Amino acid sequence: MGTVHARSLDPLPMQGPELGVQADDIEAPEIEQEPKQEVLENKDVVVQRVHVDGLGRTKEDLLTYEIAEVFRAKNLIDVMRKSHEARQKLLRLGIFRKVEVVIDTSRGEDALPNGLDVTFEVTELRRMTGSYNTMVGNNEGSMVLGLKLPNVLGRAEKLSFQFSYGTKETSYGLSFFKPQPGHFERNISLNVYKVTGQFPWSSLRETDRGVSAELSFPVWKTNQTLKWEGVWRELGCLARTASFAVREESGHSLKSSLSHAMVIDTRNSSILPRKGGLLKIHQELAGYTGGDASFLKEDFEIQLNKTLFWDSVLSASLWGGLLLPIGDKPTSIADRFYLGGPTSIRGFSMYSMGPQSEGDYLGGEAYWAGGLHLYTPLPFRPGRGGFGDLFRTHFFLNAGNLCNLNYGEGPQAHLKKLAECIRWSYGLGIVLRLGNIARLELNYCIPMGVQSGDRICDGVQFGAGIRFL
Repeated sequence: MGTVHARSLDPLPMQGPELGVQADDIEAPEIEQEPKQEVLENKDVVVQRVHVDGLGRTKEDLLTYEIAEVFRAKNLIDVMRKSHEARQKLLRLGIFRKVEVVIDTSRGEDALPNGLDVTFEVTELRRMTGSYNTMVGNNEGSMVLGLKLPNVLGRAEKLSFQFSYGTKETSYGLSFFKPQPGHFERNISLNVYKVTGQFPWSSLRETDRGVSAELSFPVWKTNQTLKWEGVWRELGCLARTASFAVREESGHSLKSSLSHAMVIDTRNSSILPRKGGLLKIHQELAGYTGGDASFLKEDFEIQLNKTLFWDSVLSASLWGGLLLPIGDKPTSIADRFYLGGPTSIRGFSMYSMGPQSEGDYLGGEAYWAGGLHLYTPLPFRPGRGGFGDLFRTHFFLNAGNLCNLNYGEGPQAHLKKLAECIRWSYGLGIVLRLGNIARLELNYCIPMGVQSGDRICDGVQFGAGIRFL
């Protein structure tokens, strides 16, 4: 909660041995803890002034929204609670390194007998900060260098530059972030970036140079994001042995798209949850704001988690997506869905199932994937209460399919095709949670329903990432 200081509201007794009164003459009153606590909680107070000390480049009008609730407190306990909430809001802005709260009785000519002054002692972040860390993606790692200018205009704006060098992807970008005063969840961000990625399962190299603008805001229990993105894409072959289908996709293209995302997340952890659920829906429409890529793309993710007996957790997940081309031009290999690997359908190689040509996987325009998992503590609970709690035993069952659809057929034919030739797998393994950053899995997998052209990983398979089926 941080440091909260409070002075007593009641004056000290003006009697005692130092005033000439003998200690034996004083009758010690009975102390009843519960009645005093009741009086403290119900005693009416008025917050007369709120001070913020330590401000440099931060504009005061920004903080007015964050501390306004403190003035509405009715008693001392309420003052402490609302002061703590205001402190959390100030820290959430990302412009202060430290925030402490001091609650004192009011002083001065206009001070009321039950008046209080609340002081927030803040320490601002430096004008420029740097960072160096490592990140774990879906079965890949990267080194990240960052440079940030927090509170660049005095109202919690942030200008940041980031360079990332990874095993399959290298990127750098410049972004500007600005929240709405008083509503940090409502914010806009502008981005300029360049990303170069290698996709060995498709013998493909892709370089994206783009700009984007995002608007994020909450609606009821959901988080909504509206985004426009313009990308100049350059596709090329990763190897001389690339198939003709991949070579045919090579070249330059321009994508301009509008997208919307809605997220409801009640999980207690995004990496290894024990309870709660997740609903994520994403739509993208390309071609109506320019560019030569035209399509409508829909995908969703559902996850439910339930704690069972003996500290075990049952988890169920379902993914799905559909890509509809607009016009006569076929969809691009860069826009299609991919499935398979230790983060989705375990027991299959990374993104190595579905349509392919000469060993290069081309992705699909429709997919679904489901998973059922049982997480339990390690046998005999070694390291219980400490390092051992980061590990879980994992039993899983995965299934899914990825294919292209003939859009001249009806929905029933589409569902029938998605239900044919289902790939599935089962197995067990060990999961290691790396804080709230990522997780590692070491599984023994038994793939089933393997189709011609699929690459499997029968036996031990290692996975690392932040998003798992």
